[in-house]
Amino acid sequence: MRYRILIAACLLPLGLHAQAQDLPDNLDFSLDGIGISDDLFAPDEDNTPAWLQPFTFRLSQQLIAQSNPHSISLADGSREEKNAYVENHRSSLLLRYQNPFAPGWLLQASGQVKLYWPGDYEYRVNRDHIDTEFRLNEFFLQRSEGNSSVKLGAQTVVWGENIGNSVLDVINTSEFRDLTIIDIEDARLNQWMLVWERFYGNHQWSSFVNLYPEFNPPPVRGSPFFFEPAFNLTDYRRDKALFEAGTQMRWSLTGSDISVMAAYLYENQLHYSAPPSGMGNALSEAGDYLLLGVSANRAIGRLLLNLDIAYSHDILVDVMMANGSDTGTVAVRKLGGTAGFEYAIDNEQNLLLGVTAETLLKTDEALAPGQRLLVDRHTGNALLRYSNSLRNGDLLLSVTMQSALDAASVLGSVALQYTLSNHLSLTTQAIATRADNDSALAPLDGDLRLGMTLSWTF
Repeated sequence: MRYRILIAACLLPLGLHAQAQDLPDNLDFSLDGIGISDDLFAPDEDNTPAWLQPFTFRLSQQLIAQSNPHSISLADGSREEKNAYVENHRSSLLLRYQNPFAPGWLLQASGQVKLYWPGDYEYRVNRDHIDTEFRLNEFFLQRSEGNSSVKLGAQTVVWGENIGNSVLDVINTSEFRDLTIIDIEDARLNQWMLVWERFYGNHQWSSFVNLYPEFNPPPVRGSPFFFEPAFNLTDYRRDKALFEAGTQMRWSLTGSDISVMAAYLYENQLHYSAPPSGMGNALSEAGDYLLLGVSANRAIGRLLLNLDIAYSHDILVDVMMANGSDTGTVAVRKLGGTAGFEYAIDNEQNLLLGVTAETLLKTDEALAPGQRLLVDRHTGNALLRYSNSLRNGDLLLSVTMQSALDAASVLGSVALQYTLSNHLSLTTQAIATRADNDSALAPLDGDLRLGMTLSWTF
């Protein structure tokens, strides 16, 4: 009932829709006898069958290893030795399909098949057998007519102006399975939603409805982010119908864009607690909350300034109960912001920086006597990206740095992508991590991963 106005606002747009020498005087420049065909400079013929033209394929082979033997400090004060080892050894086939099959209609889909070879952590978890995986990414049908557009299917919805770490980029779930994925753009998981947009002159109204919200999957066993839980983590048991809905209004002004948004969402991360019996499956809890947001950007020459602000009402946080042994959750309010910029140094070089800070509001009012928070009241992170296109675009240098604001954990990545031909490319990458003992990334402290990926697109 309390979100009836928001849902109505989401549904409203559906109703709107050599050296020089002397030459003889009688020199003949005619090319008639050379036999040059008229088709010599004609573009290459596309012999692809019509039914295959909407498809794009990318076949990749990847090898990544943790290459720095070292020891790490554990929370109990002991140390653990880490050897160099192969972490990722896999092949993948990415398929994309994009077909504007009729005026105003678009069908788009993508999926990926992976094979895990000896050395890959997925191979080891599968009892030293080759493992396979298939995942459907996006799959949606879009209808556009006049100033309106409607999309139905598996897709992503991204809010916020800052790229990579916006406080408003919380609609889709994500999965950072291992260090091959360090950017949120690659980690987002598509969800089945209805999305519609309508344009009115210099502003745009967009809304979405998700009738089957999903949650972040737990870490995959064997991956660098996996930890052995005290209890078995199972899928969320849905004892009632869940839904999400949101709407955004965006104005485009001279040199600026301003957006306001509101959404009723479920937290992407489930909260787990011990079962009453002390054994078996963990209890999972899904928290619903109201999100209100504002975002804006401002272009000044080659510089683009970005700002995102989010207010979350009734976010769940983990607490220790008064008895000192049981855990639970309480609902609190949270305020967060992301400020950053994008700067085009020149036509080949780009620099991006985003800083995020979040704080829990008036937690003392939410906590019962004897309860204490198990999470930090204040959190934040920074993201720095630099890219440089070299050798006429054949070589792309990408540098990424991610860090907690208190420097408790830092990740740095340098990647070089070399285009060997129109279809073949080679990417080499180095990823270094550092983390304090009490950080969630403590098991990755001192790691140095080196890898390469060979990709063939056809």
